[in-house]
Amino acid sequence: MATETPAVQLIGIEKRFPGVIANHDVNLNVRAGTIHAIVGENGAGKSTLMKTLYGMHQPEAGTIHVFGEQKVLRSPSDAIAAGIGMVHQHFMLADNLSVLENIVLGAEPTARGVVKYGEARTRLEAIMAQSGTHVNLDAAVSELGVGQRQRVEILKVLFRGARILILDEPTAVLVPQEVDELFSNLHRLVADGATIIFISHKLDEVLNVSDDITVIRAGTTVAEVKPHDVTRGELGELMVGSELPSPHGRTTQIGELVRLQVSNLSVRGTGDKLLVDGVSFELHEGEVLGIAGVEGNGQFELCEAILGQVQPSTGTVSIGGVDVTNTSPHHRLINGLSYIPFDRHREGLLLTAPLWENTLLGRDADAQFSSGPFINAKSTKADCRQIISEFDVRTPSELVPAFALSGGNQQKLLVGRELSSHPQVLIAAHPTRGVDIGAQAAIWDRLRDARDAGLAVLLISADLEELIGLSDNIVVMFDGHINARLRPADATPELLGTYMTGGTQEDAA
Repeated sequence: MATETPAVQLIGIEKRFPGVIANHDVNLNVRAGTIHAIVGENGAGKSTLMKTLYGMHQPEAGTIHVFGEQKVLRSPSDAIAAGIGMVHQHFMLADNLSVLENIVLGAEPTARGVVKYGEARTRLEAIMAQSGTHVNLDAAVSELGVGQRQRVEILKVLFRGARILILDEPTAVLVPQEVDELFSNLHRLVADGATIIFISHKLDEVLNVSDDITVIRAGTTVAEVKPHDVTRGELGELMVGSELPSPHGRTTQIGELVRLQVSNLSVRGTGDKLLVDGVSFELHEGEVLGIAGVEGNGQFELCEAILGQVQPSTGTVSIGGVDVTNTSPHHRLINGLSYIPFDRHREGLLLTAPLWENTLLGRDADAQFSSGPFINAKSTKADCRQIISEFDVRTPSELVPAFALSGGNQQKLLVGRELSSHPQVLIAAHPTRGVDIGAQAAIWDRLRDARDAGLAVLLISADLEELIGLSDNIVVMFDGHINARLRPADATPELLGTYMTGGTQEDAA
């Protein structure tokens, strides 16, 4: 139930980085006991603003007020002490620890130096019962799916006493059923007196679940609106100044040539468990084959096997009719395979390296960029500038390190690098994750253009509208095997969600 004293007030916030003004004269008023959405393009300053509220950045100007009291938040510890918790888009969990150990890590109740896990368990069971956020406290985090990992992160901040929760893109990797459960739990928290602030690019969700919406553009607040006062199109126009793009677009004629063939492919994990179980499919020139599935159901291991990063226990992989099952990743790369990775930070970028070095990754054997062991820096930098221009990467120059870019601009650079390689087969894992609606349209158009020119695309996406809109055919993976094959015309997010969680055709009827 909302109260009159705001939970959070940000007044005139300004935050600068070298060469960039991330936030300028930002004002934010979050009513207590509400769900407040923050929307804006990549690089608009949303995450910077929330990191400032969480004590990760200190503003050059402006004030922060929490429940009417001015605060100086010099660290996340200060924010937590003020009752503010943050769940980041990239989860911060230790895979080798249990759920219970992860939640209490750094906030352990102790007596004479001994951690009182029994007390922590009792507290957490009460928190789970009250919030509706349930997870097995004894499970290893390494065994959890993405939805359960998110619950662990939420429980971490609740365990520390947070009454204001900041969620950065909380539904980016969830299936529709998990999204419904998340927002149901958030409404329970709000009913119990909590305040939720969340960043999202999914405008339908923003309009359906939020009480208030703040729009940020070019580092400053440009609008504060109520969901019932704006349409999706109007909200998108406030963000980007133009009509919203759609993934549904032109179709093309699929060619006869098989670019990628996967036959009876299986990959074993620890304990002899099959992570990929007898997967077979063909991908033709000019075709986008979408793979739907809750993360953790074999999509990542399937990609690793196709890329040559793991050796399959059974089956074969062929590119352009040539069996590459026993060849190196580099061999597959130079024979036309390219990859937009699941995790841009861990797999796609060198965050401390300048952008021009990042656009060279995987392309160093190209005669345009190197001669023997020597890199042609001039040519590589010029190519990087071309990618920056074509894919609208917001950066002062190609010389800045990758970590200085917002997540969406990092993604645009990565997509640009892979498409500029002119591959025959592209594995695109979440190509628009964390990318704003304006950049989405550009990436969708680039993928369609490359497909029309004969590129074969294996598309993995948690955005089911994107998957349905871009794909020519769709398969669903569950527990390592293909659970369903559909045409996009027959698919809905709800139907895909049923198959993605192990349902059958009868369940979907």
